[in-house]
Amino acid sequence: MMAAAKKGELVPRPPRKTEYEIRFATSEAHRGWRDLVATIRNPMTETWDFLTRTPLSTTPTNYPLRGALGVIERGGATHERWQHKPTAKGTARIWFYVDERTVFLEQVHTNHPSETK
Repeated sequence: MMAAAKKGELVPRPPRKTEYEIRFATSEAHRGWRDLVATIRNPMTETWDFLTRTPLSTTPTNYPLRGALGVIERGGATHERWQHKPTAKGTARIWFYVDERTVFLEQVHTNHPSETK
């Protein structure tokens, strides 16, 4: 049962059946996402669109991490860890993994993470 809507309440965009959900895997990712939206809003809107539609597409700005960083274990399952760059020239990085139809934002770096420099 849905709660009664309040006047002025934001209407959430309904996802297409083929789209992925995006969820925060950590509170740090939530903070990083909020900070990036505050500083690079339009690229983050494009990031949202990309991650809900084609998170597992390899592009110059979206690809699996390699080596020890390329795998993450959560809840007893192993997942491939991906990196997304919201802007081609910027230093922000989003690390995520996909479980079924959900993209979990694991780390959201406002600057290039030292682990991949």
